[in-house]
Amino acid sequence: MPPVATARFAIGDVVKHRLFDFRGVIFDIDPVFANSDEWYEAIPEDVRPRKDQPFYHLLAENADSTYIAYVSQQNLEADESDEPVDHPAIGGLFERYAGGRYELKREHRH
Repeated sequence: MPPVATARFAIGDVVKHRLFDFRGVIFDIDPVFANSDEWYEAIPEDVRPRKDQPFYHLLAENADSTYIAYVSQQNLEADESDEPVDHPAIGGLFERYAGGRYELKREHRH
């Protein structure tokens, strides 16, 4: 088992991708890579992230659509726009947006 790095972001944080033009709200965190080998191998080798870091599940948006994204910690940074994310699934997981982050609904908290 690879060593576990500390997650820099938390559930409800709004983040943006460092290389690609999309942003999103974090709804789950894997302490290390936990997706398929096929998914990983599909990433071009010159931008393929290390597996020994947290990976984040995002309700993501770009100029054209909304979707679910799976992104390594090294490719995320805080989104300082203070703008809410426009994703149709947000209302099912989060109660409100305040102070640049979303509050997880009580029934989804551990």
